[in-house]
Amino acid sequence: MNISNKNGTKNLHPGSMTRRDFFKVIAGGGIAVAGGLLLHNYLFKEPETETFIASINGYNDDIRDSIIRGLKELRVSSFEIKGKRVLIKPNLVEPHREFSHINTHPYVIRAATEAFLHLGAGTVIVAEGAGHRRDSLLVLEESGLADVLYEDKIPFVDLNTGSVAKIENRGGVSKLTEFFVPQEIARADIVVSVAKMKTHHWAGVTLSMKNLFGVMPGIIYGWPKNVLHWAGLNKCIFDITATIKPQFAIVDGVVGMEGDGPIMGDPIQANVLVMGRNLPSVDATCARIMGINPKKIPYLKQASGRLGAIKESNIEQRGENIESVKKNFQLLDYIPAHRELKLKAIRKKKNYDII
Repeated sequence: MNISNKNGTKNLHPGSMTRRDFFKVIAGGGIAVAGGLLLHNYLFKEPETETFIASINGYNDDIRDSIIRGLKELRVSSFEIKGKRVLIKPNLVEPHREFSHINTHPYVIRAATEAFLHLGAGTVIVAEGAGHRRDSLLVLEESGLADVLYEDKIPFVDLNTGSVAKIENRGGVSKLTEFFVPQEIARADIVVSVAKMKTHHWAGVTLSMKNLFGVMPGIIYGWPKNVLHWAGLNKCIFDITATIKPQFAIVDGVVGMEGDGPIMGDPIQANVLVMGRNLPSVDATCARIMGINPKKIPYLKQASGRLGAIKESNIEQRGENIESVKKNFQLLDYIPAHRELKLKAIRKKKNYDII
């Protein structure tokens, strides 16, 4: 169905555009001006997705129960999880036990592990390839995660070393044509990105998609995964997500990081966990909670329609609503990636959003 706007132009959707119309749009140029926005919308129409927001007062809350509730709200059943091999991928960028705003908190990792075991997972492992430090034991000890892993008998795999598999770059945005990924990723039935809610001095934000850099083995991509930075940070974030295709994301925003993240920033008490099956939707929701416009984040803009939804109208929010938990994270003008990220107030006028 074609729907006309006030000015008489048509909103063209995949189901309403004939093959002839499509090539007219490409050849004519007049309709598809403004950076090919119309063509992009035609080719990559966003799906409808869901995210779940849980309000968490602190790390001593019953985080396990919140994650189980979120999984239920997102219709993740025990039938879907029973007997599966689940890989929990946290964010362990630097080993600082006293700075809970740098790494995914150990209690969130414990809670995620217990939640998937509760749903019948056959095996749950925690796996990470730390970006800055080669000594994984030091990272585990200093982050506080070693205590949780030992107490709960949770297996850990260092993704920086060990055997790898060569697979095609399914994103095709960066100049890399293939990726070398750990065999543990290939063996996992379900990959869960358990990220930290932080600003980032190069990517703008680091959430569930950027967290996947830790999947890439340091023995091939270096420390801190320099090959991926040289190939284009935002492009590789998109490509790795498209290639790995994680089944779920949980973002630890109980204590996040603002300012000069992902390491040098300041802690901010955001008191949330954000969960979902679709990583771009989870990250877009996180960005809005942080007071950041997800459409201004290059890799999220690229992911729109291709990997998921980032428009608020296409994401059904379950649990808390964004406005009730919103906490504007500090952005720094002297960091180029932070400029123009602030989410401006939206006012409604005759069914149009004016930003």
